[in-house]
Amino acid sequence: MEYTLIRSKRKTISMQLSGDEVIVRAPNRMPKREIERFVARHEDWIKKQREKNALSAPAPEEILSPEQIGELTLRARQYIPKRVAHYAQIIGVEYGRVSIKHQRTRWGSCSNKKNLNFNCLLMLTPDEVIDAVVVHELCHIRQMNHSPAFYREVEQAYPEYERWNRWLKENGRRILARLEKR
Repeated sequence: MEYTLIRSKRKTISMQLSGDEVIVRAPNRMPKREIERFVARHEDWIKKQREKNALSAPAPEEILSPEQIGELTLRARQYIPKRVAHYAQIIGVEYGRVSIKHQRTRWGSCSNKKNLNFNCLLMLTPDEVIDAVVVHELCHIRQMNHSPAFYREVEQAYPEYERWNRWLKENGRRILARLEKR
């Protein structure tokens, strides 16, 4: 098995996977045969990690063009505020401004002024996911934390929350990867 060896003044040997590359860090005086035995003993771990990384890596999809992002933003501005109004009434909260953005890491946010932000890429998810994010952010108006009490409120307003939040965790990286890196 091929690997990159980095020797230093360290006292122990370690290994990490960086992408597909195996990196072994070893003490300066450790014999090469001992390092090779270490790598051989961990071959199964290396294979499992590579398989895991391959499964969790987002499938390459086309990067969204500025025109496509503009279209998603327009659709989100028409759709999401209606869902916010609907669930705000159910939850019993008042909110400030609703903004639509295109962010690489967040699906939504709630400011301490009760302003709500949502990612236009939500339009690439099922409607139930949009509702889950809307409810999550609206519940932050009451509780600006992720305590058990917060999640009880979320579940009360949207009983299917956990299911659709899990969908977003499993598929969200692939969708966010469609934004061009800045």
